[in-house]
Amino acid sequence: MHRSAPRLTRILACAAVPVMLVVAGCSSDSGDKKETDSSASATPDATKSEPAVEAAKFAELPDPCQAVEAKTVKSLVPSAKSKNGTRSKSSDASVRGGCSWNGLADKGVKGSQYRWLDVGFTRFASDQTLGSGAARAGDEFDKQVKKTEAADGVKNIATGSVSGIGDQATKITYDQSKTDEDFRFATIVARTGNVVVVVNYNGAGYAGSKTPDVETILKGATMAAKDAVAAVAEANAKTDASPKATDKASDDSAKKPSEKPSSSAKSKSSD
Repeated sequence: MHRSAPRLTRILACAAVPVMLVVAGCSSDSGDKKETDSSASATPDATKSEPAVEAAKFAELPDPCQAVEAKTVKSLVPSAKSKNGTRSKSSDASVRGGCSWNGLADKGVKGSQYRWLDVGFTRFASDQTLGSGAARAGDEFDKQVKKTEAADGVKNIATGSVSGIGDQATKITYDQSKTDEDFRFATIVARTGNVVVVVNYNGAGYAGSKTPDVETILKGATMAAKDAVAAVAEANAKTDASPKATDKASDDSAKKPSEKPSSSAKSKSSD
């Protein structure tokens, strides 16, 4: 009986070994799984976010028929049919707008001089998917330059950069024949912030009158473009200066009379 006791102890000890190994194995697997889950949740892609696009500089466009100063219009189109201009159609005046002036100055036996001036505005908003308003306006700027250069029937075309008009500007001068007359054209494409401005100015001589020279037409287009670009800034300066809704609410509340004293307060004062 005394000999069987040590043997029983050894049997129980051996039987316990597999159980401990199984428990240890389960603990190890559980730890590895937690580490894997933790590392997966901390991947850079899960917390990475796209940088916000730059906010658009301008939120409004000027009235296109008032964007070119009256004295400029009078100088460039002295016999304009409508001094107030003819407004182009637009479904959203805050995004796109344009205006034009034209007229024929009849000088009798000395012939006649015809002039045409038009100005167009396009504004681009910043968009997380499409890009910043300024970048989108830059793309439109390039398209407008190429579009002018590729116009049908143009000849003697010349393109160059212009300084002092917006953030970037290009001039395109060319000749074109219309109604059996030779017209001289000048186009200024300019970008100011997120707005593209396109100014076209052209002229022709009728009944023996000479075609205006390129310098005269280019000078006129440049004058109108400077007015138009300045008008964009002025239109948005007025918007920024207008009182905000929150400011108005505070002003209104400040003007309201103070609340009447409660009944208890009245009784105290009478005492």
